Amino acid sequence: MIQGLVYGLCMLTALMCAWLLLQAYRKTHYRLLFWCSLFFSISALNNVFLVVDKVLYTDIDLTVYRYVVALTGLFVLLPGLILERE
Repeated sequence: MIQGLVYGLCMLTALMCAWLLLQAYRKTHYRLLFWCSLFFSISALNNVFLVVDKVLYTDIDLTVYRYVVALTGLFVLLPGLILERE
């Protein structure tokens, strides 16, 4: 029970970070903010998979899918970190 609450709060935190970064991007048009908000959105999706894997369907192993989503988030963020200039 408490596990699901913690995972849900982590998901809400990631969504809040994504939303705040997107709001800052709309004001400044600094593209690194956009890439970071996209990463946190994917991180929230990863937390959804975590809740489904660990709380809802404990008999099904979704670890590989969670890792694929997390790796996708990193592959989205990495070019943004490398290619963005001041």
